[in-house]
Amino acid sequence: MSLETFLQNLHVDIEKVSPPDWEVDWDDAPLTFKLYRGLPQFPLSLEIPLTLEGSARCSKADGGGIGDFLWYAYGLTQISQAQRASDPDDLMQSFRRFPPSGGALYPSELYVYLKTEEFPDGVYHYDAAHHRLLLLREGNFDSYVNKAIGDRCNVSACFGVVFVSTMFWKNFYKYNNFSYRLQGLDAGVLIGQLLEVAKRSGMNTKVCFQFVDRAINHLLGISEEEESTYAMIALSKEPANLCTDAGNTEGYATAPDLCRELPDIEPEHYVRSQVIKAFPMLTKMNRASMIESAETIRPIDAEEGRESKGYVFDLPIVKSLSYDLASVCRKRFSPEMDFILGKVSQVQLALLLQEATASFTYQNDLDGSNEDNDHRVSIYATLYNVEDMEDGAYLYESKTHSLRLIRPGDHRLRLQCGMSLDILNFQQVPICIHVAGDRTYHKPQLGYRGYRIQQMEAGMLVQRILLAASALGMNGHPLLGFDVNMCDQLYKIGGEQGKTSLIQIPIGAYRNRPWLKGGLHN
Repeated sequence: MSLETFLQNLHVDIEKVSPPDWEVDWDDAPLTFKLYRGLPQFPLSLEIPLTLEGSARCSKADGGGIGDFLWYAYGLTQISQAQRASDPDDLMQSFRRFPPSGGALYPSELYVYLKTEEFPDGVYHYDAAHHRLLLLREGNFDSYVNKAIGDRCNVSACFGVVFVSTMFWKNFYKYNNFSYRLQGLDAGVLIGQLLEVAKRSGMNTKVCFQFVDRAINHLLGISEEEESTYAMIALSKEPANLCTDAGNTEGYATAPDLCRELPDIEPEHYVRSQVIKAFPMLTKMNRASMIESAETIRPIDAEEGRESKGYVFDLPIVKSLSYDLASVCRKRFSPEMDFILGKVSQVQLALLLQEATASFTYQNDLDGSNEDNDHRVSIYATLYNVEDMEDGAYLYESKTHSLRLIRPGDHRLRLQCGMSLDILNFQQVPICIHVAGDRTYHKPQLGYRGYRIQQMEAGMLVQRILLAASALGMNGHPLLGFDVNMCDQLYKIGGEQGKTSLIQIPIGAYRNRPWLKGGLHN
């Protein structure tokens, strides 16, 4: 199967990407967290603050601040038990984190390059299971990282860099090749959470999606046959612009050149699975997405938005939504049959959409001097029972904070029929958001890497939507099992529009779920 066909099927015909006889060996499942052995350990404080608002510790780039930052971003926060629908006597038990993940499998891992007084300068793995840092390499790697990203970020001005990687087997064992789509979204949701926690911790950030992959994987000591880096986030306490546009005037680094600068490391780690099956399409896609030379790292050209037609409804002007991120994260979950239909006010809808699109303003290596990047991911929504608004399918236009009516009517039954599994009742859902992006995932400029970047940006937007919904007393459930072509027709985004629906998020009020759960914090 060609890579082009694989990505097309991954998006619109999921059944074609995985073998029909695929069976999940639940007894041989991998751990949802990576465990290293024999590395120097640096425990992080277990005295986690219960709020991020006004916390002095979180605002410091020291041991306590780093520990709180990592825990709120990706630490183990909750243990839950729920009954299986097929067998009420069989309890499902899982460890949860604040960002959602497909099947609660958490394929992403976090690594950090730190330069602080509390820890030796070096590269660490965040051991979520024990809330500690494990030292992989000691030393200063400013020059190495700068060259790997084409000198597009001032790393020397940062106290740290976070690396978000994907371990392929952690959700391939369940979802087979479909996991490739999930892994990009999961990484994006995690990046969205990292940026939110960093903002409340007073950190300046820049996200790098483009880098010399083999060089960064070599720095972290990870094998590209089982894991690869998807994104990097520079962290600074200074209110400075971390973006640099000059590039390297003395020649661009290549993967072989950089890998020769550092010795190989192969730290031992534990997976738990006794049998790890091959995933050739994932490794093939990963290789095809890699950047071999920093010379190809550059901003992408902005695309002109295609004008939509339809009646424009101006939303109420609202102030930025203020909430305690820690409290909102604890309340967030993904309802299924828990949705209950309630009236949604225009102010609630305006706050939800405005807060979600605030994620478009983050610093990254794609925009360059162009700050108008809302063309890459867009918000469409079907509305029902919203105060003084006509039921229908809309496009949200963030520049004017308005909704453009595309197709009037109650579309809940259509959305229900488009579900691959009837896990929720759309008759109880007042808002259903679809995040949409370019059909070609900017392949002419980014190649196959554009697909996973698009999924990550969609995931970042999804996380903003979920946090805003939770802050407003609602909740949302990200879904990929829906009829993409039907939704594209609903919003009229095929053809000249050149867009497609990436993920579906029903949002609304909910009843408390009958499950046993406990928080893993003080």
